[in-house]
Amino acid sequence: MTTTTPPVRMAPESTRDSLKGSRRRRSSTVGRGLWWFALPAIVVYAYVVIVPSVVGMFSSFTNWSFLNSPPDFVGLDNFVRAFQGEAGPAAIRTLFMAIVVVIAQNVLGLGLALLLHGAVFGRNVLRTIIFAPMVVSALVVGYLFKYIFGPPGIGAANALLAAVGLPQVDFLGNPTTALWIIIVTVIWQYTGGTMIIYLAGLQGVPQELDEAAALDGAGYWKRFWYITRPLLAPAITINLMIGLIGGLKIFDQIISLTNGGPGNQTQTISTLIYQIFSSFGEYGRAAALAVVLTIGVAILSLIQFRVLRRQERNS
Repeated sequence: MTTTTPPVRMAPESTRDSLKGSRRRRSSTVGRGLWWFALPAIVVYAYVVIVPSVVGMFSSFTNWSFLNSPPDFVGLDNFVRAFQGEAGPAAIRTLFMAIVVVIAQNVLGLGLALLLHGAVFGRNVLRTIIFAPMVVSALVVGYLFKYIFGPPGIGAANALLAAVGLPQVDFLGNPTTALWIIIVTVIWQYTGGTMIIYLAGLQGVPQELDEAAALDGAGYWKRFWYITRPLLAPAITINLMIGLIGGLKIFDQIISLTNGGPGNQTQTISTLIYQIFSSFGEYGRAAALAVVLTIGVAILSLIQFRVLRRQERNS
């Protein structure tokens, strides 16, 4: 006994076209409807970020201060003054701190990630401990290190030096040591975040490649350089970008540790903007310096991003 399968009837071409058209109209209608859910967030973002940025940019071309109301248009005078006085040394200091922080933070973060990616006892606990400073306020971390490296007779580090019979040091009263303590504070707080990104990148490295290279006789460093490092290129790009941008905007740690002292020797562009705005009341000049910092960060970040992306493609 044989059974015959009834023929499949195809819908007319006009019907299929109408169905496609209706689905397309329905999807576009749904897409437009979703914008209403995003509208409150867009309004808040515009009010908190975009509007103040635009107002600040226009204010940078005026002599706005607590003495001038309403302010007058002064053209590029504030931008010329932005490169005079303390701004030059502060810019060099800012760039130096950013470079040191980026290098140290990534070297330590990558080393910790490689260590805790392996079979280490209690690695999850260690990851949590190392990452924990990231969730603490930068001001709190700054005041913590201010207590540790306080003046002789007060700071914990000096108490330890006195206990072992060594001379005490005014860490934050010396411009050189104060600058390095700020750098150490930033590295201590943010290395955990760098480590987490590298750990996420290491999860995507196929274990089979490493094992095959090991069977071929490749040592650990050769396997890292020729197998792990190229596959970690996206994570390296992210960490270097985040580190550079954060390093160029260091503010909280300096305010809580030294407030730009001693003698303005730990002043950066960010703290100089704050000083010009709050202490001198020159709002237009502070806005001009903020615009210069924004442009500088954008240019350096773009150059770094293009170089790193080119290296990713060549890896």
